[in-house]
Amino acid sequence: MKSDNRLGDLKAMGADALQDELLKLKKEQFNLRFQRATGQLENTSRVRVVRRDIARVKTLARHKAAGAAAAAKG
Repeated sequence: MKSDNRLGDLKAMGADALQDELLKLKKEQFNLRFQRATGQLENTSRVRVVRRDIARVKTLARHKAAGAAAAAKG
C-alpha cells in the first residue's frame, strides 16, 4: 500500500528532516486551502491526504523525541 511505503520513508528520516517535511506539508496544505477557497481546487481528496500526512509526521517526530528523552534519562 502507498501509505505503508510513505511511513517507512518517514521513519527513516531524522528529526531535522521530519521538521522540513512538516514545513513542506503545511505549505502545501495552505496552498490547497487557498485553491479551495477560490474554486480552483481540482483534486479535493489531496486535502485529506495532506492533513493525514501532517499528523503522521507530527506523531513520528513526537515518538522520536520521547525515545531520545527516555534514552538520555535512563
